[in-house]
Amino acid sequence: MGKNVLVLNGSPRRNGNTAALVNAFAEGAAQAGHDVVRFDVALMDIAPCRGCLGGGADADSPCVQKDDMDAVYAAYRAADVVVLASPMYCWSVTAQEKAVLDRLFALMEAGMRAAEAAAAEAGGKGCVLLMPAEEDTERNFAPVVSYYEVLCERMGWRDLGRVLAGGVYRVGDIAGNPALDDARELGASLR
Repeated sequence: MGKNVLVLNGSPRRNGNTAALVNAFAEGAAQAGHDVVRFDVALMDIAPCRGCLGGGADADSPCVQKDDMDAVYAAYRAADVVVLASPMYCWSVTAQEKAVLDRLFALMEAGMRAAEAAAAEAGGKGCVLLMPAEEDTERNFAPVVSYYEVLCERMGWRDLGRVLAGGVYRVGDIAGNPALDDARELGASLR
């Protein structure tokens, strides 16, 4: 049976290197029979977390802020796999991607922490990281990989794989890069 795959693309470029990785991943996932829902979060109206600790009153719309995040919450609940796709900005994900990740906290305030813990014990949601970056060294990717690993641990997600594509800075630099094949194969390998 196919998985429900939620792609959170944090790139502000519609047709940039991150989009190419997402497209390759989604192609592989679709060919394997999975349903892929994609949000280009940089193009959505999603405000950053205010740190109000006021979320959780409404399970369907757990954050006190009402914006496009409500669509993300619904897709997140249905997802078996969450794909974090972002170009590297200052050794992290984009601010737009980070805003979405911060706003997922409202689900925990809505009682999802217990549900996520139970789901983690049962295998939890899977998670994938897709990231292009200018520099292609292990040291360059180390901060974002550390953040991703802790995020997976805290959210109860299982790391299903990562495609880190260094040496791609300008739009189109990723053309012909083996990372595209890696992303396609990772999408096809979801179980």
